[in-house]
Amino acid sequence: MRIAVLTETYPGEARVAATPDSVKALVKAGASISIEKGAGLSASVTDGAFEAAGAKCVTRAAAIKDGQLFLTVRRPDAATLAKLPKGAVLVGLLDPHGDKDFAKACAEAGVNALAMEYTPRITRAQSMDALSSQSNLAGYRAVIEAAGLYGRAFPMMMTAAGTVAAAKAFVMGAGVAGLQAIATARRLGAIVSANDVRPAAKEQVGSLGAKFIAVEDEEFKAAETAGGYAKEMSAEYKAKQAELVAAHIAKQDIVVTTALIPGRPAPRLITKAMVETMKPGSVIIDIAAATGGNCELTKADEIVEHGGVKIAGFTNLPARLAADASQLLAKNFVNLAPLLRGEDGALSPQWEDEIIKGMTLTRDGAAVHPSLGG
Repeated sequence: MRIAVLTETYPGEARVAATPDSVKALVKAGASISIEKGAGLSASVTDGAFEAAGAKCVTRAAAIKDGQLFLTVRRPDAATLAKLPKGAVLVGLLDPHGDKDFAKACAEAGVNALAMEYTPRITRAQSMDALSSQSNLAGYRAVIEAAGLYGRAFPMMMTAAGTVAAAKAFVMGAGVAGLQAIATARRLGAIVSANDVRPAAKEQVGSLGAKFIAVEDEEFKAAETAGGYAKEMSAEYKAKQAELVAAHIAKQDIVVTTALIPGRPAPRLITKAMVETMKPGSVIIDIAAATGGNCELTKADEIVEHGGVKIAGFTNLPARLAADASQLLAKNFVNLAPLLRGEDGALSPQWEDEIIKGMTLTRDGAAVHPSLGG
């Protein structure tokens, strides 16, 4: 199996799809690996480190020519996609809903694309779940960014000169990113509360020492899909939840929003009116900025200030921890690799395996994932 890793072309992307550790593991399993020169530099990985692990560092053209299985962090640009050999397998966080023409372009190019976002939420696939590994770091980084923008201390401090009050942090959405944000804010000393529409989240939030805030009616009790994602809630529930949140958010110093619905715009959780009830100096970190944002005032990749409140719309928080994010993503790829090779070690995806089947975006010249609407 010949694996190729190219320098990322997605704007602002600093991660790389391989690390020396992942190269060693893949080479040990019989793969040959070509990495474009300089591909890992933004994630603090040198060409020398890759070569010492067993990879060949070559030109972009040589890596493309030699590759069968292309590992990528984000979807490649159109020019790169057009150069991939027909029959190649492309695996990464491809965000097909972010570019409606991407799947069609893969199909037309004869590229078999596997989107890591679609890794099934089953026990056997947990070690391959790149969305979770990256969201975990996003939740951590969101709180670090909030601490930098806040301009005050997070923990309560009692000194001879007086007492500094603890910051109040509210995390909206208690999925992987939200739970890590809760844990990080707690470690920094904040008083933390959180909400989520999934009933299972209540116990998880409480286990981290945060207070759970939600309208717990009958709709709330059934608000989770079989895949473990949050369901789209009714207009009536959203109105009740918004009323509760509006009263709560006015008392908060830090708000981190994480609510996402796969393949849909991010749900609107914070209105302009809610922002205007917050104290000057407060901070909102909107992790959902890439899909429209949970806050009405969010602007992608900008820090907006409104009435003294800062709203930060970082669209790629994992890339702000490029070395660690690359390490986790590369391990996800290593764990997936056995499902992509045959007994002889050659590239041979197990197309009927439920994990590969769930991830397959395009195959044999056709877009096949059900989320694409046929």
